[in-house]
Parts: sequence; structure tokens; C-alpha cells
Amino acid sequence: MKTTKKIEKKFDAVKMMREIRDKISAETQNMSFEELKSYLKNQITDSKQKPIGK
Repeated sequence: MKTTKKIEKKFDAVKMMREIRDKISAETQNMSFEELKSYLKNQITDSKQKPIGK
């Protein structure tokens, strides 16, 4: 049986995505739908990035 050599990652995209998701979930967990819409709108505006599809 061959053993595979473990490669050290310099960047782990899955780990980063989970951390971001957990942070957003913690920030929005008790928000109403209207509060969530406002939160998302503010996050898009503050990021100064163009939303996908626009």
C-alpha cells in the first residue's frame, strides 16, 4: 500500500469560508428578515465591490 505525502497548504479556502460563514451567522442570528436585508445591503455598500450580476 502506497502512502501519500501530505502537502502543507499555504491557503485553505474551505477553512476561510467556514470562518466567514460562522462570523456572519453569529452577527445575524437574532435578526428579523428586514434587519437581515438592511445588514446585507450595508455590507455590500461598505465593501465598495460591485455585486455579482450588475
